[in-house]
Amino acid sequence: MNRQLNYRLVSKALFLSGALFLAGCVSIPESIKGTSATPVTDLNGIFAAPELYIGQEGRFGGRVIDVKNLQSSTQLEIAVMPLSQYDAAPELQQPSIGRLYANVMHFLDPTDYKNQYVTVVGTIKGVETGKVGEASYPFLRIDVTGMKRWTLTQQVIMPAPVMTWGYYGDGPYWGYHHAYGGYGGYPYGTGQVVPVLE
Repeated sequence: MNRQLNYRLVSKALFLSGALFLAGCVSIPESIKGTSATPVTDLNGIFAAPELYIGQEGRFGGRVIDVKNLQSSTQLEIAVMPLSQYDAAPELQQPSIGRLYANVMHFLDPTDYKNQYVTVVGTIKGVETGKVGEASYPFLRIDVTGMKRWTLTQQVIMPAPVMTWGYYGDGPYWGYHHAYGGYGGYPYGTGQVVPVLE
């Protein structure tokens, strides 16, 4: 009975600490927080009824396809990707979901932005028809008020250990047991190299 009670208490504590940890991980950079609590992120919803969204604040990101320097601004053509719920970075493993023209009210050097990953926040101006190759394609237009250019790096992800209850030595043991073997939370096995945006 005591063992079951201890198991429940430990499980509950781990769940609560995990939830608090994940909540603490939500860290959208100040430059792209915007002024509204929930900027629009539904690109398909805008394409379906653009007149409902004009003037609202939106947040979008992806890979910069082209940079066009105008007289007093710079237009970024962005292949839009879903954004991470934790830091609003483009999710690298996801395909493009559309295109947008991001109007930045100052000069940006094309060599610094072309083929880079960015997230922008700003005022939705509407949808217009542009070109992708020879095909006509709808583009969202947004006047940028904040932007973050991300750096593509690599991280090594180790296999996660799992909490298990069992016997170790002369008595019961509650601790991390890794899927590949071993106790105490030390990961065994080969790590996976993954690209990440920072």
